[in-house]
Amino acid sequence: MDTSDRACVGPRITLPRARWLLLALCLLLACTPLTAAAADNSGSHTARTAAQARWGDKRLDEVTMLATHNSFTNYEDARWSSVSQAESVRGQLDRGVRGLLLDTHWYERSTWLCVISFGSDCYPSDVYLCHGGCKTFAGITYALPRQSFHQAMQTVVDFLNAHPQEVVTIFLEDYTSAGQLGQSLNKVRGLQELLFRPDLTGVREHGWPKVADMVTANKRLLLFSGGSGRESFGVMNERDWTVSNYWSLGDLGNDVACTSRWGDIPLDRKEPGFNRLFVMSHFRNVPTILTAAADNGAKLRDRIAQQCRPAAGGRNPNVVAVDFHQRSDGSGHTPRSIVEELNSR
Repeated sequence: MDTSDRACVGPRITLPRARWLLLALCLLLACTPLTAAAADNSGSHTARTAAQARWGDKRLDEVTMLATHNSFTNYEDARWSSVSQAESVRGQLDRGVRGLLLDTHWYERSTWLCVISFGSDCYPSDVYLCHGGCKTFAGITYALPRQSFHQAMQTVVDFLNAHPQEVVTIFLEDYTSAGQLGQSLNKVRGLQELLFRPDLTGVREHGWPKVADMVTANKRLLLFSGGSGRESFGVMNERDWTVSNYWSLGDLGNDVACTSRWGDIPLDRKEPGFNRLFVMSHFRNVPTILTAAADNGAKLRDRIAQQCRPAAGGRNPNVVAVDFHQRSDGSGHTPRSIVEELNSR
């Protein structure tokens, strides 16, 4: 080969050098995606390990969660004169509450209320949290500032995003139309990403999933309502998915029998491959701090063991709802400690 041929061919590359260039090219083209995939797998494994450590292998129908009755009637979120809880909704979540009982009503904007309140009650039409009505008695059936449902739900979503191992369940005493409720929920940022849909995930055919699997999939929020026709946007009819005892302990707090809230759905109802969630209410007709303290300790623990567990066919409640959840009788048992004891079995 003469000089001109050598110039056309270019500099000769030895075999070892070619191998190194090929290796560098492979690293450039392939290693970055592989590294990202490996990082994703590592992140998923870490999340799964954390969820397993928090929840073990228990299914949703095998765990018990503390809930608050009339969670929105509290001293911190609005100016209520009659309350069932002491702290804000966020404060309750921060202190271990994982179930919220909320009353939803449609409020039509009132020019008259706006005028007589000198501009302090000029709220737009929306779904609000009221107790019996949104226009009747300020401080008793509603409170100022008015608590919109979508703002309360945003509080829940923000809490869950800040605590990725936790699961929250919402129960609505719902006086809205399906359209009104759906319109309100559409305002909640990040709701749909967290919402667990038992109707779309085969729960009725295969049972509830493990809580750790729900956490790993980031489906950690459940919504139930007493109203029907809300399934299209993820709110389940509670009569289809739960059993529940009659809510009241009576005026004196001595009605401790665990009887079904719905006569056609007994607490020990059996369905092939599927356990309804057992929602246990434990509060009186009229809440006070003193009566809640008397009810929330040994009485609650004994009622579960002697009345509610036998009535439900030997099952522990999945949700225990109380007034003034931090109050107790000094017995050493609190609603939270009782729930923790049930989960440790």
